[in-house]
Amino acid sequence: MDKRRLSSFLVVSAFLAGCSAGPGATTAAPAPEPGEAVQTAAPITRAQRPIPYPVQPEPAYARALEIGTRTASGAPGSSYWQQWVDYDIQARVDVDARTLTGSQTIRYHNNSPSRLPVLVLNLTQNYHAEGVERIRPAEVTGGITIERVAYDGRELGPTSSQQVPGWVVDGTIMVVVLPGTIAPGGTAELEVDWSVPLPQAGASARMGYSGDELLYLAYWFPQVAVYDDVVGWHVEPFRGNAEFYSDFGRYDVTIDAPADYLVMSTGTLQNPDSVLAPDVAERMRAAEMSDTVVHVVTHAGSAEATARSGDGRLRWEFVADSVRDVAFAVMKDYAWDAARSPVGDRDGDGETEYARVDAFWRASATNYVDAWRYAQHSLDFLSRFTGLPYPWPHMSVVEGGGIIGGGMEFPMMTLIGDYNQAGADALYNVTAHEVAHMWIPMILSTNERRYAWVDEGTTTFNENNARAEFFPDQDAFAGDRDRYLRAARARVEGAIMRW
Repeated sequence: MDKRRLSSFLVVSAFLAGCSAGPGATTAAPAPEPGEAVQTAAPITRAQRPIPYPVQPEPAYARALEIGTRTASGAPGSSYWQQWVDYDIQARVDVDARTLTGSQTIRYHNNSPSRLPVLVLNLTQNYHAEGVERIRPAEVTGGITIERVAYDGRELGPTSSQQVPGWVVDGTIMVVVLPGTIAPGGTAELEVDWSVPLPQAGASARMGYSGDELLYLAYWFPQVAVYDDVVGWHVEPFRGNAEFYSDFGRYDVTIDAPADYLVMSTGTLQNPDSVLAPDVAERMRAAEMSDTVVHVVTHAGSAEATARSGDGRLRWEFVADSVRDVAFAVMKDYAWDAARSPVGDRDGDGETEYARVDAFWRASATNYVDAWRYAQHSLDFLSRFTGLPYPWPHMSVVEGGGIIGGGMEFPMMTLIGDYNQAGADALYNVTAHEVAHMWIPMILSTNERRYAWVDEGTTTFNENNARAEFFPDQDAFAGDRDRYLRAARARVEGAIMRW
């Protein structure tokens, strides 16, 4: 281990030490801490196993089985818990300067039986800071600048000791040493002001900008890391390959953007009549009741898509509940096609519910003329195929040529390349794939930094089944099957159970 990595390890280890259950916690046994020694449980065995040996669970997971937070079947145990986070974020986009500034309040609800002396946050944009460990080339922008931190109204500054309240940044991880502890069942409030210069194709081309026409913002704000019953704080840094993992929560987000740009975000737009031109707001509502495409905004009408503004800016207000992240797009000269898609019976009343599907695209991306239909079929099929209705109000596909070649998913949002070269069939395939990610990991959350195979493997399976229905004359499974067989025959398979 080189000196830089050793320093990083020591800093994080020091600040994570001592996160144990406080006196009087009775809701469940204490969560095992990272590195805590626990008694080894008996191997998990099953009749007619597909492999000829028992599976020995790792000690921390065995402890979770013993204390009842997990079960060997995968179902939550009787003492299972999850943390919850409420975010109130004010963000301002400067298109000319390519910067984003923000002020946010985080209300962290500690549902665990542990007293928490620290909060750990992910600063993914620090992937673009000088000297940060990464495994892919990246534009160096300086990363995110933390300008102010306050905990329960008390201002905190940088610190170098876990005994002194304050905060420290180590790569893409930020640790806040609290003045006290967050008790089991307690709620704490953290305020953070920050700013970040935007990389052109950031976080390994998962966000960024394309000319003056598109800014796609993801991995863009300080976000609390997951604290759970097996690992404790999840402090895996973002190195450019694996994606993200975060708790579910509610997001109230206000996006301050230039008045001639359309904005779409994870969540429900709360003030459409204040930010959209009247006829555009009317067509958006019409699309929510239409099985066929509604051209909410055409390329010819894109300059008149938004409301008038006295100061040249508009404030777009979105609310998203029970999601694990938020992404948004700021678009100019984009068309907006929309329709509704059936998603099944969400509330058990016997009636079919619907979600709006959106396709935002530039005139140069000609295959996107049917992108709304690709999203509509994907959402409909996957709700039927999984038996789990899509739970959110919209699913928006944003054409991101110049930023990304393939696709990248976030709750209710996906960024996809222009697919001018690959063609319309390939655009359907990637749309079905990214929409399938709404189920795993967006609804059924998984840790993509530890176990990327879970979400990618399941999503590829679901995508192929969607393709089989959309293209009944094609063998939708041939490509992945043949690629796998070539790898197996060449003996170049890698273990899937690795970070």
